[in-house]
Amino acid sequence: MTQPMPVPTGEFSAELQPRFLSLAAKTVVCHTLTYMVMGALAFHFLHYADVIKNPNSGMRPATSHWVLFGAPLQIFRGVLFASVFYPLRAQLFGRKNGWLLIAWMLIGIGILGTFAAPAGSLEGFIYTTTPSLIQLRGYLEVVPQALLLSALLYYWVNHAGKKWLNWTLGVLYALCILLPSMALLAPKRG
Repeated sequence: MTQPMPVPTGEFSAELQPRFLSLAAKTVVCHTLTYMVMGALAFHFLHYADVIKNPNSGMRPATSHWVLFGAPLQIFRGVLFASVFYPLRAQLFGRKNGWLLIAWMLIGIGILGTFAAPAGSLEGFIYTTTPSLIQLRGYLEVVPQALLLSALLYYWVNHAGKKWLNWTLGVLYALCILLPSMALLAPKRG
């Protein structure tokens, strides 16, 4: 029988597990930050502007209100992720390298094994006509995001008492929400 992994340094222990609202707030913040960072990098380096210009891309233009509300709407996905992580919090946050387990959950179920047939999923490779290389290209965005989200969330939950971390992530989150919102208020150029 294997011994349980020791609790990592920080304030997390079996007796002091994160409450749902705390975990949900942290998950929303970490998800939104990694979503914005990886989205911006992918938009630039994977040339999403060229893809979006194609009328058959199935993507909304970057100026769409839906796209501009993309970051604020991530609150729903963050809460969804937290609702999955919460019942497993002792296994995910209470062990060394728990962030890898979080990442594998996101990658294995959320990316590769989803029940739908989006590009890059197992079903996508089987049922869509999208070329495999195009589907694999998406991994350059979503896999690093899953890894970053997992590592950041794991660190934050296990070091909840670090006020500088709370403030830094809170300010960065506010910027991620406010900047796209300000684009909606900016006067239209004719």
